[in-house]
Amino acid sequence: MNEFKGSSQYVVSEDLLRIVNISIALQKPLLIKGEPGTGKTMLADAIAEALGKKLIIWNIKSTTKAQDGLYVYDTVQRLYDSQFGGEGVDIKKYIKLGKLGEAFSADEQVILLIDEIDKADLEFPNDLLWELDKMEFYIPETKETIAAKQRPIVIITSNAEKELPDAFLRRCIFHYIAFPSQDMMADIVHAHYNNIEDHLLEMAMKAFYQIRDLPTVAKKPSTSELAVLDWLQALRLGGVDPDKIENELPYAGILLKKNEDLTAVKNAKNRVRNGYRW
Repeated sequence: MNEFKGSSQYVVSEDLLRIVNISIALQKPLLIKGEPGTGKTMLADAIAEALGKKLIIWNIKSTTKAQDGLYVYDTVQRLYDSQFGGEGVDIKKYIKLGKLGEAFSADEQVILLIDEIDKADLEFPNDLLWELDKMEFYIPETKETIAAKQRPIVIITSNAEKELPDAFLRRCIFHYIAFPSQDMMADIVHAHYNNIEDHLLEMAMKAFYQIRDLPTVAKKPSTSELAVLDWLQALRLGGVDPDKIENELPYAGILLKKNEDLTAVKNAKNRVRNGYRW
C-alpha cells in the first residue's frame, strides 16, 4: 500500500498525515480546506514527491466546466480538414483529453490535484460525481469509454469561497488545515531555511503573529509569505537587526497587500509607542 510519511520540504501534522493515508487506502478523493497560504496546493506536490508519482494539476477557474477535465472535441479543425483534407477524417484525431482524462489514461497511478474547486460554478462539483465515483467517462463522438487504468490519488482543494454540494461532500474525505502554531511555523521555516538565525526567526514570528492577531487587518499574511517566499529572505538579505523587527516591521509590503492593512498596522505600532499593547 502507498503510505505518505511527509517530505523534506513539507511539514505535515499527525492529523493530516493520517487522513491522507486513510483517503489513499479507501480510494476516496481528499478534500482539503483552509485559508490561503496554509499549504493546500503544496500537499499534492509533497505526496507526489514522497510516493514517486507523477502530479497532474487541474487549475479551476470561474469559467471552468466539468467537461474541460474530461475531453475537448475540436469540431472546427475537423470541419476544416473534412473540407480540404481530401481523405476521410478519423474523429479520434480531434479528441484531446483533459486533466481528468490524462489521469485515467496514465499507465501508472498518478496524483490528480483539482485545485480551488470552489472557484467554479455551483454545478461543477455535481457534474463530476459519476466520473470521480466510477473513475470512467464516455466519449459519444468515438463511442468509447475512458476508464482509469490505475485509480488516481485525488486531492481537491477549496478556499471555502462557496459551499460545496452535499452529494459531492459525501463522496470525499474532508480535512481542514488550520493555520500553524508558532512551534509548527518554526518547523516549516527550518524545512526551507535550515541555517536561519534563531533570534531573527523568534522576532520575525513574534511580529508576524501580532499582525495576524490584529482584528483591523483584513487580509492576514499567510504561511507562504512568512516561511516559503519572501519576508524572511528579505530580512536576511537586508541585514535587518532582529530587535527592530517588531517596532519597525521592515518590508511590510511583502506581508500586507492592502493600504488599509498597512495603515492598521502603522496605527497599532503608534499605540505601542504611546504605551498601549498591540
